[in-house]
Amino acid sequence: MKAAFCTLGCKVNQYDTEAMRELFENAGYETVDFSEPADVYVVNTCTVTATGDKKSRQMISRAHALAPDAKIIVAGCYAQRAPEEVIAMPGVCLVIGAKDRLRVVELTEALGNEKKTAVGDLKWERIFEPLTVSREGRTRAHLKIQEGCDRFCTYCIIPYARGPIRSRPLAEVKAELKKLADAGYKEVVLTGIHLMSYGRDLDGSITLIDAISKADDIDGIERIRLGSLEPQMLTDDFVSTLASNRKVCRQFHLSLQSGSKTVLERMRRRYTPDEYAECVKRLRAKMPECAVTTDIIVGFPGETEREFEETLQFARDVALARIHVFPYSRREGTKAAAMPGQLSRGVKAVRAAKLGSLAKALEQEYASVFVGTVQDVLLEEREGECFSGHTDTYLKVLIPAGEEDLSNRFMRVRIEKAAEGVLYGMPAAEQK
Repeated sequence: MKAAFCTLGCKVNQYDTEAMRELFENAGYETVDFSEPADVYVVNTCTVTATGDKKSRQMISRAHALAPDAKIIVAGCYAQRAPEEVIAMPGVCLVIGAKDRLRVVELTEALGNEKKTAVGDLKWERIFEPLTVSREGRTRAHLKIQEGCDRFCTYCIIPYARGPIRSRPLAEVKAELKKLADAGYKEVVLTGIHLMSYGRDLDGSITLIDAISKADDIDGIERIRLGSLEPQMLTDDFVSTLASNRKVCRQFHLSLQSGSKTVLERMRRRYTPDEYAECVKRLRAKMPECAVTTDIIVGFPGETEREFEETLQFARDVALARIHVFPYSRREGTKAAAMPGQLSRGVKAVRAAKLGSLAKALEQEYASVFVGTVQDVLLEEREGECFSGHTDTYLKVLIPAGEEDLSNRFMRVRIEKAAEGVLYGMPAAEQK
């Protein structure tokens, strides 16, 4: 039996897909590429934007076209939000949403010729689903330690699709880190839907710092990278603790969404642009040259030209290293969907293009800072005549490739140039 997998959306979804892939492999299935004929297709969906919904439907339809008799299993946020819509699609046999992924093989094999919707109500869910990934042969692993969100920003459907906050117990975090180290991984990315809320449901005294510290004495894991963080939670103590941990990468994804105070208020974000800028200043004071990356939504309901210009200016002033630009996507069931001042697709496209152009310039500006320096690079894979890897600030680096396989090795690299946000260099004489 062959199984194929497709992931839409965030790093958390990627982790969940890898965990389900392992469950099928452990049950004796052969995994194949999603473009190949298979007996089972698993589509892990996204619903954060209308585009996510559309792409999810497209991948479901593609699987059915490839193998009309195959069973299509649909998981993830879109499946959780609209199970009836998904189960009605040709070829879909099972919808499990954002729960019961540990039982995906059991539920698939129990189907027979029937269709089944097994989407549970997440409203009262309090237990972290212990999905695990232990695949070998890669450099960077993602470890999901947190699930759910209780922020209810006015534009976001995710709290409804992922449910309340659930945290992976510290003992399990440590065990998973040890397993990844034994599999040869040197870098681990701690991920979650609202990572900064880690531990709040476990014990009032447990925080994300406790999860990070579980890697301190694990040999083999050299880097801990963090997923998206909430800026207002980056206190002096929190930042100082991060800075003192030699394994923590100097790249921080601080969700911004808008550089306009009034737009942030309508979004129900819990900080102002000034507070965000102060958090960035705090990080850079303790970790010079750290990368601050972010997400920004353009065209939020009622966003005026002046408010958009405030966002552009704020991005320039803060000198963000990388910006992921998203045109606002109306999500039924959120407060923003009913707000007046919904902007046209054309206006949102123009603003996304303007911000995207600025983002490219800022990315190149940040990368150029490292020209002439020597950086520790974790090499990952061969790309034509080069080997590629990343710095701890998550800048991509390319060096000339010889015959030797350099993957999953650290190398000191002297940076010679930066182009389009990518660094190019040569192995430095001095090595660790």
